[in-house]
Amino acid sequence: MRGRGARAKETNMPIPSQHIFVCINEREPNHARSDCASKGAVELHKALKVAVKAEPKLAGKGIRVNKAGCLDTCEQGCSMVIYPQATWLGNVTQADIPAIISHLSDGDPVNHLRIDQIGQD
Repeated sequence: MRGRGARAKETNMPIPSQHIFVCINEREPNHARSDCASKGAVELHKALKVAVKAEPKLAGKGIRVNKAGCLDTCEQGCSMVIYPQATWLGNVTQADIPAIISHLSDGDPVNHLRIDQIGQD
């Protein structure tokens, strides 16, 4: 993996060190599996993007917040995945953004949101 501040040679475009993909999938109303969009995912994506850009500890770290289609975890509330760590988060609300920012900047765990640990103490 390229280090922080790396750039693609052909375009001189910064290469992100981390990607956060926020599911904004939308299904028809009353679908059995629900969807993330109806749970506030579009607003969550926008707010997380603003928070990442505003956090001084993340300046220059090359973190991208992107929209994603279905991540196949809509039953887990608003869902997202952080790469390259492959940290899957579910039941995320805007109230969780400070914990996610702390996870990105300081490595603080977000176990209460991790899909593989939801419901475990």
